[in-house]
Amino acid sequence: MSRAIVHLDLDTFFVSCERLTNSKLEGIPLIIGGGDRGVVASCSYETRTFGVRSAMPIRMAMRLCPQAKIIKGDMELYSKLSFTVTQIIEERAPIVEKASIDEHYLDITGMDKFYGCFKWTNELAQTITKETGLPISFALSVNKTVSKIGTGESKPKGNLEIPESQVRQFLNPLSVKKIPMVGDVTFQLLSRIGIRTIQTLSEMPAEILQQMIGKNGIELWKKANGIDNNPVEPYKERKSVSTEQTFIQDSIDIKTMKAILVGMVEKLAYQLRSEQWLTSTVVVKIKYANFDTQTKQCSIAYTSADHILIKTVTELFDKLYDRRMRLRMIGINFNGLVRGTYQINLFEDTLEMIALYQAMDKMKKRFGFNAVGRAGTILKNKL
Repeated sequence: MSRAIVHLDLDTFFVSCERLTNSKLEGIPLIIGGGDRGVVASCSYETRTFGVRSAMPIRMAMRLCPQAKIIKGDMELYSKLSFTVTQIIEERAPIVEKASIDEHYLDITGMDKFYGCFKWTNELAQTITKETGLPISFALSVNKTVSKIGTGESKPKGNLEIPESQVRQFLNPLSVKKIPMVGDVTFQLLSRIGIRTIQTLSEMPAEILQQMIGKNGIELWKKANGIDNNPVEPYKERKSVSTEQTFIQDSIDIKTMKAILVGMVEKLAYQLRSEQWLTSTVVVKIKYANFDTQTKQCSIAYTSADHILIKTVTELFDKLYDRRMRLRMIGINFNGLVRGTYQINLFEDTLEMIALYQAMDKMKKRFGFNAVGRAGTILKNKL
């Protein structure tokens, strides 16, 4: 039995959310982002005709489309609507994976015995739009890769069914950039040797691709040939991430404890970004030498950025630690999590800051978490 895998993608999600709350934004060029030195978090189709794209510098976007209206963005609104969409899907679909704040995969294999899979999915998409007002596109195929590519081809507000017998016919003429794992660097590498379509890539010997690209070469070859056995992972919402440290000896060394807190934040923030989470609530916990435990928390705009979280944690610690008594333990908890990559946390960021985080995360992923960090965190090893 062929699998039936659906990819659902809310069209220009941030833009659509803003238009729900303000009908005057309908039909006009719209950019979601922040700051003159920031980047585009999302943009309407009206701006895309001028060449504007997500992650583009705001200044460049405004040169291409000077008539565009810029909105800073409201992550609380986006998260709330995303949660509503997820609830609608989970009430109806047997297996749901929430891939991001605006994307879901469904495994509806076997449902065609009782109800046509494409008809069922089309009615689900219509229900989502009817109950939320949000436009959505989808594709139905035999695996996650083909269905995701299909959704991209069906946008906006489209639907597509790609049976197993038509997978190669569908994929072959498309650009290799349509494959989810192909970024600009890989695309340029492949282009230099004349590989620009998925068909040409699929006809390359897998061993040669592995030599060129590394361990991802075989996986890329499989995707080009429409092969993807990855399962739809049932969606489970993580509630929080946390860490704490109990000292070998009770301490009153504030400078060192703050360095430890910074190290904790760096570790947890990297975990958030790696697992594609954003936090909205920060909690700091301390335990005095007499075992008296206290906590203090505050709400913040959704983020996974070290510099924002470090500032918040430090301020909370200063308010919380109000006795001249030794501490035996300190800890941090980030909760109120929502799905989202750092790409959707751009409303306050500059291009330089984004590039810095991307470079640091790349080094940590390749060489280990301790490969790079703030100089002050080396003090944590003193306790």
